[in-house]
Amino acid sequence: MFTAITLGLVYLGGAFAYVAIAWQAIAQGAAPGWFLLGAALLYFGIPAIATACWFSVAWVWRTPRPPAQRIGFGATLALYWNEARAITRNGPRMAFWWWRLHDPLPAPAAAPILLLHGVVCNGAVWSAWISQLAARGLGPVYTLSYGPPLSSIDHFAEQAAVRIDAILAATGARKVAVVGHSMGGLVARAYLRRYGGAKVHCLVTIGTPHHGSMHAWLFPGICLAQMRPGSAWLAELNRDEPTLAPVPVVSLWSWHDSMVAPQASSCLAGAANIELTGIGHNALLGDAQVFGLVAAELERAAKEAGAVSQAPRAAEAVRSAA
Repeated sequence: MFTAITLGLVYLGGAFAYVAIAWQAIAQGAAPGWFLLGAALLYFGIPAIATACWFSVAWVWRTPRPPAQRIGFGATLALYWNEARAITRNGPRMAFWWWRLHDPLPAPAAAPILLLHGVVCNGAVWSAWISQLAARGLGPVYTLSYGPPLSSIDHFAEQAAVRIDAILAATGARKVAVVGHSMGGLVARAYLRRYGGAKVHCLVTIGTPHHGSMHAWLFPGICLAQMRPGSAWLAELNRDEPTLAPVPVVSLWSWHDSMVAPQASSCLAGAANIELTGIGHNALLGDAQVFGLVAAELERAAKEAGAVSQAPRAAEAVRSAA
């Protein structure tokens, strides 16, 4: 809610100020066309500049790429374009579309899904995924907009615990599958470390800085400090990394992630690490290949959950027949 309100005020306040200035200038004889052009340049230019900054930091602190993972000029342009477009779309989506997110009606389900967003975002970043997962017969799908935005990841994990309990109560399921983008993956891991895996079937992380990102040094906030490479919080979270996690974990990461640097920070010992090429951090959520890989993991989890959910009923049937 806080993120949506803040972004909404920024968009509406900026638009109002710009229109007021333009109106006054046009009244004094300025050509309206210039202000229309200026509005477009501001709307698209700010995300474009931000994207360039993120990629610059990511390049300086990049993981050395083997020859097979290097891309050419054309693919680099596509990489930049897709990331800038993703950032441009996500801003208004988080500011004005969050109210369209509604929980599914309570109903029995064996394999509910919880989607966890990244830092300074909200559940609206998953808008397209909700409908796409439903189209594949997966779900029901739930999101969580935790906050305050710059609070600790442990605080977000507590909110995730409440959310998971509510999902299981609404569906009657025994476990939930969790998908986390960016910091959302760390929120899920913090939950697992504190509460265990009894209520989680599997975890899929997308572009999660499991060992921190240099970008976290650029911003204030408790959660950002926790995501800085070498932080005491990350050291504690990864203390038992070589051992198996309490649930199956899949980590999808990109050699060209624009906001996780070094990019190999997303590799997690004990997880199934799937490397991708030519995809930026925010563009991961708009990439068809990424969605397909995640959906395949969720389908596998749904089949296993369905088999488990049928077992008690079969046992009851045997007892009744006896």
